[in-house]
Amino acid sequence: MNKIAKKDIIYVSIQIILLTAYLIPINYLQFNLNIYIRYSCLTIVILSFIMMFVALFQLNKNLTAFPTPKENGNLIQTGIYKVIRHPIYSGIIVSTLFFGIYIESSWKIFISICLLILFYFKSNYEENLLSKFYSEYSDYKKHTYKFFPYIF
Repeated sequence: MNKIAKKDIIYVSIQIILLTAYLIPINYLQFNLNIYIRYSCLTIVILSFIMMFVALFQLNKNLTAFPTPKENGNLIQTGIYKVIRHPIYSGIIVSTLFFGIYIESSWKIFISICLLILFYFKSNYEENLLSKFYSEYSDYKKHTYKFFPYIF
């Protein structure tokens, strides 16, 4: 079993704090959107959840809550991982952002931006570890996007 690094615990703890803060019903700045925009956002939320579940299923026994890869794990480069290196992070970012827009919550949008920043740094740390675990990771990075195809 892998030893859990202090940095792993810090990243996961911040993630839990942010996701918990997301649930707090704070109405700071109010705004109103067209119903078509709102339901388009809801559709994006549903699609992002589907993407996350597909990614979780593809990871299978490689799934871990921490950035450090499992010792006996494999580098998954097929399915959604053929295009995006961190589809679960992408799904969380997209679903929290667009659900925040859907329910017209500036607080949830703010937390979503905080999650994006967290996942940027967490994924950099994770990719450094993955490069050490898997010799083919640097080549894999060249052919995939970190979070969003054609954007980032």
